[in-house]
Amino acid sequence: MPEAEAVALLAVRLVVGVTMILHGYNHWRGGGRIEGTAGWFSGLGLRHGKLQAWLSVLTEIGAGALLVVGLLTPLACAAIVSVMLVAGILAHRTNGFFVFKDGYEYVLVLAVMCVALGALGPGSVSLDAAADIEIAGWAGGGIALGIGVLGTAGLLGAFWRPEREPAAQPEEQAA
Repeated sequence: MPEAEAVALLAVRLVVGVTMILHGYNHWRGGGRIEGTAGWFSGLGLRHGKLQAWLSVLTEIGAGALLVVGLLTPLACAAIVSVMLVAGILAHRTNGFFVFKDGYEYVLVLAVMCVALGALGPGSVSLDAAADIEIAGWAGGGIALGIGVLGTAGLLGAFWRPEREPAAQPEEQAA
């Protein structure tokens, strides 16, 4: 692998990985701590907010750490794709594209970066390369995207219960 490519992949892994570690740490220890994160998840329509908060923290920190060292890269990417899809669908979709309006711009970039990283592989400066684990190309990208989408669908199917508009009362219907 050319040196420039190895350094570029390492840089992407480090930036996305450290970003996810810090994001997970913030959900755990920042601002409202785990209780605040749990309340936020509940407010998005997810049942068992505290469980969701802990799953998010563990996934973000764990997947971020795996990316930093370049281990099981397509699976780490899939975890991040799933977290970003959940965030995009539940928290950002209705706000439009731009991040400065709390839109989905940021989560889209991270998710696509992870699909691309799954396809390109972690590079030669990684534990995957040291252990001779080679899952890249269509297989790596497919794992990152496919498992990410399936994880999102599973989580939303099992835990998302958005509030519904109350049905109109008979006297309201007559008006």
